[in-house]
Amino acid sequence: MSKKFKHISILGAGESGTGAAVLAVKKGFPCLVSDSGKIKEEFKKELQGLGVEFEEGKHTEKRILASDLIIKSPGIPDTAELVVKAVKAGIAVISEIEFAGYFSKRKMICITGSNGKTTTTMLIYHILKKAGLNLALAGNVGKSLARLVAADEHEYYVVELSSFQLDGMFEFKADIAILLNITPDHLDRYGYEMQNYVNSKLRILQNQTANDWLVFNADDPYVATEVAKRNPISHLAPFSIEKTDGMTGYLNNNQIHINLKPNFTMSIHDLSIKGRHNVQNSLAAAITSRVIEIRNESLRESLSDFKNVEHRLEHVAKVNGIEFINDSKATNVNSVWYALECMDKPVVWIVGGVDKGNDYESLLPLVKSKVKSIVCLGINNKKILEAFSGCVDVIAEAHSAMEAVAYSYRMAKSGEVVLLSPACASFDLFKNYEDRGDQFKEAVRAL
Repeated sequence: MSKKFKHISILGAGESGTGAAVLAVKKGFPCLVSDSGKIKEEFKKELQGLGVEFEEGKHTEKRILASDLIIKSPGIPDTAELVVKAVKAGIAVISEIEFAGYFSKRKMICITGSNGKTTTTMLIYHILKKAGLNLALAGNVGKSLARLVAADEHEYYVVELSSFQLDGMFEFKADIAILLNITPDHLDRYGYEMQNYVNSKLRILQNQTANDWLVFNADDPYVATEVAKRNPISHLAPFSIEKTDGMTGYLNNNQIHINLKPNFTMSIHDLSIKGRHNVQNSLAAAITSRVIEIRNESLRESLSDFKNVEHRLEHVAKVNGIEFINDSKATNVNSVWYALECMDKPVVWIVGGVDKGNDYESLLPLVKSKVKSIVCLGINNKKILEAFSGCVDVIAEAHSAMEAVAYSYRMAKSGEVVLLSPACASFDLFKNYEDRGDQFKEAVRAL
């Protein structure tokens, strides 16, 4: 699959773009790294060390459109003027993951879904690492895949893929593809057409052969319908927490079962991560591990001692009997649904940010039964106020994490929970969801 290029332009100089530059240099391709914003000091130093030409605060269109390949950061939409011009000019515009795939024949374990993909990715990595496999973590978490491929030290890559990364992938193949779920998210990037977003997620199946595996959630209506529609030739490994017939992995009598010889069973009470959605994540990870023939004893141990990722239902502290939970990574409605579904105490819910075309209808029953009051954390909270004003007694508005924590602390009582689970992107008040979660944690510890 190895290729030759006369000149590459890389748009965006974050971890993804800088990693692509590392691989381009390793393969001897001239390249320009171009970022319309300011390049972080660490990446700037690395690019200087590589001897790569770069620019910041602008895109020199003439130079970029003279390339024979453009590698685009996932944050840049396909509708960006420069990208549209490049495609019109017949220049291939790809993701850094696709570029990495040109130069690697190692095993790719790829995970996507609207929710749970980081937890599942980290869980698979934890299981395989503990079993002694030579592997690396890449994509949406960990290092850039291109950077890792340039070093070429690993037998397996565990790769978390967002829909934006999948959009720029054409020849890349997942040896094991894991499709967790599809719920409305990022619809602003897909012309507010759900099918466009669905098609993006299903790109994880492309190029799979009869030797490859597709692990998928048979309970998710979009996933089940779309997989059946495409009739993949790879080995199909469906999992379910609602049915058992025809399933490779399923839940029965509070036990997870994996039907890959030797069969595997484990009580859900022994799983380190709780909640129905985490049973699904554990089933996906367990099937993947058994496909790779990880021993049952090792798999059981890893499923029981895994620690969940930061900013995902993360316990922060208990202050005067009030539990504070950081779920800042919940940037869409479905993630919040899972978070609220797990709660078994009255909740003060901190929600808000940049709306991505959210429909809050599905949350109403949970909010009515579990949420006692709401704190809106965002610049424009109109949609949230309209959706929930009849459901709870009190809705307050805050414009900083410190303010949101102060309000929620006053509203909550001992034995209750303050849950930051925003359902929205963070860019109105914070750099990213990590920054939002970190500021929340700082504010809680300052109480």
